[in-house]
Amino acid sequence: MTKITDHIKAANGKPIFSIEVIPPIKGDNLKNLLDNIEPLMEFKPPFIDVTYHREEYIERPLPDGTIQKIVTRKRPGTVGICAAIMHKFGVDPVPHVLCGGFTREETEDFLIDLHYLGIDNALVLRGDPAKPFSTFKPKENGYSYASELVEQVANMNRGVYLHEEDTALAPSDFCIGVAAYPEKHFEALDHDIDFHYLKQKIDKGAHYIVTQMFFDTKKFLDFVARCRQEGITVPIIPGLKPLSTRKQLQILPKLFHLEIPEELRKAVESCENDQQARQVGVEWCIQQCRELTAAGAPVLHFYTMGKADNIMKIARELF
Repeated sequence: MTKITDHIKAANGKPIFSIEVIPPIKGDNLKNLLDNIEPLMEFKPPFIDVTYHREEYIERPLPDGTIQKIVTRKRPGTVGICAAIMHKFGVDPVPHVLCGGFTREETEDFLIDLHYLGIDNALVLRGDPAKPFSTFKPKENGYSYASELVEQVANMNRGVYLHEEDTALAPSDFCIGVAAYPEKHFEALDHDIDFHYLKQKIDKGAHYIVTQMFFDTKKFLDFVARCRQEGITVPIIPGLKPLSTRKQLQILPKLFHLEIPEELRKAVESCENDQQARQVGVEWCIQQCRELTAAGAPVLHFYTMGKADNIMKIARELF
């Protein structure tokens, strides 16, 4: 399969269309996800990101008064979905690989499974805290920071595995992506610290960056300019999500720690219903994409959140 950085080189400066999809809730049919993806193949995405969802903890009271802690996963199946996408559509899947919920050995096994399948791209992330907790805590013998996980993947690419110091093993060949935040990661004290840790991920072997969603294009362009000043030269892919309901004016800033531009906010607040708000979101995202294309963005990467209709409208205007 082809690396993300090679897809970008092959496009010769023309922006690539790509999407991120979410595994269905357990018990749902994979067919529904694939059916949502299929119409978007019209725009020839060379790669599709597949999110990974870590374990959640449920506490259940027992008759004796004690509390039973149950570990569950609501959206399993990332590897299987990647394989299905690869074989059904012939595009490169990009699985998310998390620190959260994995030991170092489990991470190595996960990456080996991807390597066996011929999946050579991985988006390496710390991940969110396990629900219902508000702070991130690694699994015992796991990683606290994405930079540590990047280093493990980069070591495997050199043929260095965890406990095989005396054995010559074939290297993997992962193209490593990492996340970044145009409006600053909410846990970082300031932008300087945020850029310090981003640069650390690049220095340890990351090949490209994908950003959190944003609605103010200037924030992204300022972020790219600062990256270049800091000596970060890898491709930077903007993450995009069209606003689709009036309620998202409140939900998205809280969930993703971002700002909604006043012009967009007023336009959505003036809508009489969500259908009108969805159209405003589509038009705003199209304008963002045109600005990003003019600025040389290598990829326009859309967070679908399981829906394809508004992404279809945007892509038809651009690709």
